[in-house]
Amino acid sequence: MERVCFLLQVKPERLDEYQERHARVWPEMLEALTASGYRNYSIFLRPDGLLVGYFECDDYAAADAAMQATDVNARWQAEMADFMTLPDGARPDTGLLRLQEVFHLA
Repeated sequence: MERVCFLLQVKPERLDEYQERHARVWPEMLEALTASGYRNYSIFLRPDGLLVGYFECDDYAAADAAMQATDVNARWQAEMADFMTLPDGARPDTGLLRLQEVFHLA
């Protein structure tokens, strides 16, 4: 199992709307995440917009490839990109900064 933690930056002026969108994630997006192998997925947000995401999967490369193949992911990422500070041309799912795990209490 892989534990994946990542950072993104939400634009401070879009924080409220970002949180509202995540209170109502599209059912088909939730289904695609589950079908692609994402489990125990959480997103945490600091008041300045720093976003920390965490999820577990058996194989990150395979889970990511499965999500990239879905239409719903392309639509979701296109909508979420406007909320983020990203490198040019990046989407939230490709512009994230994955963190290295250095400790885990099993």
